[in-house]
Amino acid sequence: MVLFNITVIIDDSINDEWISWIKEIFIPEAMSSNLIASNRLLKVLDSPNEGVTYCLQFILDDIGSYQSFQQNQFALLMDKQALHFTNKFVSFSTLMEFID
Repeated sequence: MVLFNITVIIDDSINDEWISWIKEIFIPEAMSSNLIASNRLLKVLDSPNEGVTYCLQFILDDIGSYQSFQQNQFALLMDKQALHFTNKFVSFSTLMEFID
């Protein structure tokens, strides 16, 4: 199994709107791929960054599922986020493999 983590640092002014959007649009569209086994949204409590930091985590069965998601949906979802919240966030992603 692999964990695909997307860390997003958002401007304080869009916090409530972003949370609603991520829960109502981004996550359901990502889950509709049927490639993701589960997801979770976490708020980073001790972030050194300005704004609010969140981690959106998707658990996928294998690297092939991740690659399919990356190629077919992830870029489109990130483009939608960029259009909706122009210049109000920064993000980066990390791919991790479960050891145990």
